Amino acid sequence: MDGPVQLFTVIVLISIPTVMFGGFSLLRLIPKEKLTDFQHTYFRAGHAHAGVLLVLSLVTLDILGRPGLGISAGLQWTVCLLLLVGVLAQSGGFFVHMAVGQPGAWSRGNSLSTAGAILFAVALLLVAYSVATA
Repeated sequence: MDGPVQLFTVIVLISIPTVMFGGFSLLRLIPKEKLTDFQHTYFRAGHAHAGVLLVLSLVTLDILGRPGLGISAGLQWTVCLLLLVGVLAQSGGFFVHMAVGQPGAWSRGNSLSTAGAILFAVALLLVAYSVATA
């Protein structure tokens, strides 16, 4: 494993403990009365999505780095960047919605989460296509 796959694997492995600390802060460091129920829900959702998407990114990076697939360096960089931006946008959108959104109303945070989900899905589909055609 080398190049973008190795770099982004390191980035993901470093990111997971930061997400874990965020979840810990939700439970222990931020007093419950500091956040409304709405904010608490979206704070939790942002961390939950980040954690799950980072683990899925690790699986995807493992597949992407397999030598038998013959995936070009350009496609590897594309997939890695799509994964990174997708995770940040999808989970980050929950935090934006927590800050600027209102219960039951669409906000810029929802749009950001949707865009992140699309980018992440494109990355997964590119890898799936590469596996299917290898």
